[in-house]
Amino acid sequence: MNKIIALLTTLTCCALAEDKPKPTRVVPYKETPQGELHLHLFNPVQHNAQAQRPAIVFFFGGGWNSGTPSQFYPQAAHLASRGMVAICAEYRTKKQHGTDPRACVMDAKSAMRWVRRNAGKLGIDPNRIAAGGGSAGGHLAAATATVTEFNEPDENTSVSCVPQALALFNPVFDNSEKGYGHDRVKDYWQDFSPMHNLKKGAPPTIVFLGTKDDLIPVATAQEYKKIMQANGDRCDLHLYPDQAHGFFNKAKYNETLNETDKFFVSLKWLEPANKK
Repeated sequence: MNKIIALLTTLTCCALAEDKPKPTRVVPYKETPQGELHLHLFNPVQHNAQAQRPAIVFFFGGGWNSGTPSQFYPQAAHLASRGMVAICAEYRTKKQHGTDPRACVMDAKSAMRWVRRNAGKLGIDPNRIAAGGGSAGGHLAAATATVTEFNEPDENTSVSCVPQALALFNPVFDNSEKGYGHDRVKDYWQDFSPMHNLKKGAPPTIVFLGTKDDLIPVATAQEYKKIMQANGDRCDLHLYPDQAHGFFNKAKYNETLNETDKFFVSLKWLEPANKK
């Protein structure tokens, strides 16, 4: 009986692995002292370089310590099926590359600049590029829109890294003493923390957070929204009762994905899902 159970478990895992979305292609975007970094692209069906489609770049979570671009493969595959070019970015982490959180922000900015610089080759509208991410990846997405420091010294900063929209899943907003990761970034937290670098004109933002998140307090997200609204900018905050950190890829995957879809419809980046 135990052998049968083990066999069924193996077959189930294999099936799930086969069902996992796969990127259309993987391309290098940056050479670092720790190795080459890549972007995992999901293209819509019959996509071509003349398409001028909206795009989104996703950054995985993992506390700037670890993680993999495949975390956002499901969301990327869905948005590609809806007409966006969806991209999952690699970036340097402490565990794999021995780097600190500043390198993560540098890589996120480099990824956004590379996509915008190569938009014509990728079939992307350079004026409709969003950034998204979860947890520390949400921090990176927000940082590309708010943080002015931590650029690669040899990079052409005349190409903007700022996205035109943000989709943030239990994101790290606050790196102050009362926020997340302060002990690791305390020497430069004021330049590193998205909440403390918000300015008028921030891109329209959608935020997902569970009320039982033990890393990101609800009050932090509410304060972020308050600042954005005071600046006259859009911030849609969706709170999910009794959900913990990382809920968006678990119990509430469909709900958060549907709201993300509707957000891009509201920006007129996508057609309504039920449109004939």
